[in-house]
Parts: sequence; structure tokens; C-alpha cells
Amino acid sequence: MSAFSFYPIVIAVAAALAAGSAYWLYRRRKTPEERERERRLWLATNGRIIDGTIIDVCELSAEVDRRKNESAPAPAQMVIFHYDVAGVTYEASQDVTQLQKYVNPKNCRIGVPASIRYDPQNPGNSIVVAETWTGLRKTPPIRLGIMENDSIPEPREQ
Repeated sequence: MSAFSFYPIVIAVAAALAAGSAYWLYRRRKTPEERERERRLWLATNGRIIDGTIIDVCELSAEVDRRKNESAPAPAQMVIFHYDVAGVTYEASQDVTQLQKYVNPKNCRIGVPASIRYDPQNPGNSIVVAETWTGLRKTPPIRLGIMENDSIPEPREQ
């Protein structure tokens, strides 16, 4: 056998290894949900804590292609907050749809201070809730006006 007869075998083995490696890398690729979870966990353990304010809580409905007869996915529940780092004000939002067992966005109060964790190298990368940490503060509800059991003082005569 000549050396030229081994070239097709070597090329076939190299192509099979390349195809197998590409398939393995493709299957190993992380989903966006896994990447977001890793980001939250990294910030929960390594991020700096700073005071911020919850400015809004909203639901964003997903666009659905009605021609494909797909069921509508659950709306994304967002917590919007702002904070200041080194004189720069950042406004960010966090999708807390996957964190329903840790936080109920309907109970979040607007205008209430919260603790924000952010990446010191990239202050725009921040969270207010993670699986192992929450920056939402438990405060009693603010009661404005006269309550049922409050007595109305009588005007004093002078």
C-alpha cells in the first residue's frame, strides 16, 4: 500500500472527529434561562450591595404568532429599579418570572428603597432578587388618612 491510500482514511477520521466535536458543543450550549440563572447567582455571591429604589412593576405580554396556533406564554413580570454608582444613575429592570417562589411582583411597592447588587466592573449589570438573596425590603404598608379606630379631635374653643 502506498502512503496516498491512507489519506482518505485520515480525512474521514478527521471529519468524523470534527462533526462529533461540533455536535457535542452544540448540545452543551446553555439556554438563555441557564445563562440568566448563572448571572443572578454570580451577582448574589460576588456583587456589591447599594441602595436603590423600586420605580415600577409591570407585566409584558409576549408576541404570539396566531398562524402557528401556539398557546400564549405567561407574561414576563418585570421589576424596574434605579440606583446611583459613583455619581452615575442607572435604571434597570429584572425579569422575575422564573423567581415566583421567591418574590411576588404584585406585592412589590413602588417608591420603596431596595438593596441592589451590581457588578463593580460593569455597574449596569445588576439584580434586586436572586434564588439565594433578595434586596426587597419587608416594610409595613403605609396608611394615609384617618383610620377607622382613630378618633377625630374636637375643635377647641379659645
